[in-house]
Amino acid sequence: MKQILLYTLPLYLYASSSFITPSEYAAQLYKNPRGIGCDKCHGENGEGKLIARYKHKGVEKSFRGPRINNKDYREFFNALNKRNRGMPRYFLTTKEIEALYLHLHKDEEEKGRADANKTTTAL
Repeated sequence: MKQILLYTLPLYLYASSSFITPSEYAAQLYKNPRGIGCDKCHGENGEGKLIARYKHKGVEKSFRGPRINNKDYREFFNALNKRNRGMPRYFLTTKEIEALYLHLHKDEEEKGRADANKTTTAL
């Protein structure tokens, strides 16, 4: 019996130490989904970001990653599943897209919970 415990204990400790929360998973996915992270073009919180400035035929231009934290889920899902103006296709699963969406809207979710707590406390 002691031998079994001796062999399984390290596995148990390793498994419990590698567990991450859905929020942590979503944050990691946002920073590195398949090579280049969403944050490189869309900013830390999906607010959009300037990627490059350049001249084309003597005219100053810029290339920006658009704001994505204001999209509803359907629009967000569709944008990730089609090629669009420099946006790479990552071939994300539905669960990965859901995690990214929730990551971008985590503040709204927390605010909703806080409002709900205030309402139930007031009752």
